[in-house]
Amino acid sequence: MDAIDVALVQINNKILTLIQYEQFPINTELKNSVRHISTNSNIDEVSRLDYVLGQLFADSVLKLLKNTGLSPGEITAIGSHGQTVLHLPDADPARTLQIGDANIITFITGITTVADFRRMDIAAGGQGAPLAPAFHANQFGSDTRHRVVLNLGGMANITVLPKDGATKVTGFDTGPGNALLDDWTQQYLDHPFDKNGSWAGTGKVNEVLLNDMLEDPYFQLSPPKSTGRDYFNLEWLNNILSGLQLDISPADIQATLLELTVTTISEAIKKYAEKTDEILICGGGVHNTVLIKSLEKKLPDMEINSTGKYGLDPDCIEAVAFAWLAKCRLDETPVNLCSVTGATSPQILGAVYSAKR
Repeated sequence: MDAIDVALVQINNKILTLIQYEQFPINTELKNSVRHISTNSNIDEVSRLDYVLGQLFADSVLKLLKNTGLSPGEITAIGSHGQTVLHLPDADPARTLQIGDANIITFITGITTVADFRRMDIAAGGQGAPLAPAFHANQFGSDTRHRVVLNLGGMANITVLPKDGATKVTGFDTGPGNALLDDWTQQYLDHPFDKNGSWAGTGKVNEVLLNDMLEDPYFQLSPPKSTGRDYFNLEWLNNILSGLQLDISPADIQATLLELTVTTISEAIKKYAEKTDEILICGGGVHNTVLIKSLEKKLPDMEINSTGKYGLDPDCIEAVAFAWLAKCRLDETPVNLCSVTGATSPQILGAVYSAKR
């Protein structure tokens, strides 16, 4: 919920070119409504936000097209990930939900829209996430270097790209990325996020709290696995804090939350990608300088860069990935990596909402 990311991408054969990327703000009231939807909502509110976000996504596409001088008729399709409001891949039954009605997007823009990318993988027994690894492999795979792509969004996830083409690509959610950091900052500073990690930098890591958080069963699970705000949220944190009954300052809690993110990422890479030569970071967390410096200290033998080194702004990766996934859907190419999601078979992902031309 940082902003609406819109990427205009041209794909010729396997050559992907980013033409334009823009971020469009989301008002605070809507952000708060969506953030609290999983813990305090009803079906009426979910359906209302489904419509509102669909309209907002459509308007953002049209604004970008206006800024680039292109018409909707020149665009083949929109790939819309939607806003995740529920992700319970290990529940019975397994389920996930992304809102932002693709019917509204298609109708307002007049552009065929591909959406609902995750549920076919879940239907096939997979986690429904992460889905970006197929794109990461296509874009950042190397014959000479073992790479990990680290996406620092609300949750953090890694894609392991072995240089040996015969070895399968793997990937999973390591745990919280920015979600807890952002929510704690909003609660105490009334800011949407901790810019550059500066507030966390003023605090001191509380080892008792850190160790208690690291005891969470999710971190002990073997991949494939994925998670979300349904699990890692302020309620999760407050339950731990109330159990410890320690006198910890808000700044120290922020520092400890940052350390939780860094520790779970670095331990996952050491355990599942120990041969890594280079880590490529994307997502909003790339701007958290305190977090990145801490990660560099924990992984001193691995070169850490942003994806910008290889031509794609780290902020745009997710948007570009779902443009690429939409192209794969129109080409009827299966792109869920079973080695990543745990699905029983490769599947064509996404539902197509065709525009009337």
